[in-house]
Amino acid sequence: MANIAFIGLGNMGGPMAANLVKAGHKVTAFDLMEASRAQARADGAGIADSSVAAVKGADVVITMLPAGKHVLSVWNEVIPSMGKGALIIDCSTIDVESAKQAHALAAKHGIGSVDAPVSGGTGGAKGATLTFMCGGEDKAFAAAKPVLENMGKKIVHCGGAGAGQAAKICNNMILGISMIAVGEAFALAEKLGLSHQALFDVASTSSGQCWALTSYCPVPGPVPTSPANNDYKPGFASVLMVKDLTLAQDAATAAGAATPLGKHAQEIYKAFDAAGHGGVDFSGIIQHVRGLAGK
Repeated sequence: MANIAFIGLGNMGGPMAANLVKAGHKVTAFDLMEASRAQARADGAGIADSSVAAVKGADVVITMLPAGKHVLSVWNEVIPSMGKGALIIDCSTIDVESAKQAHALAAKHGIGSVDAPVSGGTGGAKGATLTFMCGGEDKAFAAAKPVLENMGKKIVHCGGAGAGQAAKICNNMILGISMIAVGEAFALAEKLGLSHQALFDVASTSSGQCWALTSYCPVPGPVPTSPANNDYKPGFASVLMVKDLTLAQDAATAAGAATPLGKHAQEIYKAFDAAGHGGVDFSGIIQHVRGLAGK
């Protein structure tokens, strides 16, 4: 079993660190928030006084942080204190350029590195069923894979440095667009007198089938585990969808790609967030769509 340092113990990082403890690893954790540190301690992790202290003697360092600037700041702090032959993995969702800079920093110090953003939400983090989209050299990925398998079900090597982040933002652009489409369809069905169940039964087995419909249906009833049945409590908060769609638009601009639906989806979710619904699950966008009918 490995000595693992885990930095960033939020809604995703906390359960992920707990699953590493369950798998038998020695986990030393750090977070700026006392409540997060207390939960990690209760889950069996050791708690360090700082991120630098956490990585001392670690075979593997994992970060799960809000944005690229936080990742680069923490990596700049901890990498000089990591031992030769250690591996650093970032599971945050950040911009591709910051991910590449993080890899370059690790390489400069002779440390193997992987960008490994996740899909699966808080449920996947708790249940160890996440999908990891990984970027980095073959050797680093091979070392990271057994560790990631303690936290997820599918581990995909997408390519070199930053490729995991590229896959993540493309995937979530699809998700944001498709959830709006599913919400529009149900809002139209309501106006036409069609029941939620009837539309679900048809679309879920027809050409309209997609994950946003069959696994995360935005209306109560057809999929009992979807946030719609729990007053749209996340899950995956709408403010995080705004973040990912913005990352996708920034990447599209940098790459010279045309993503008109991605841009429109970003605008719709930004309006939902600006109206005070950033903490609502992203499937709650159907509420915003219904409201557009009267405008």
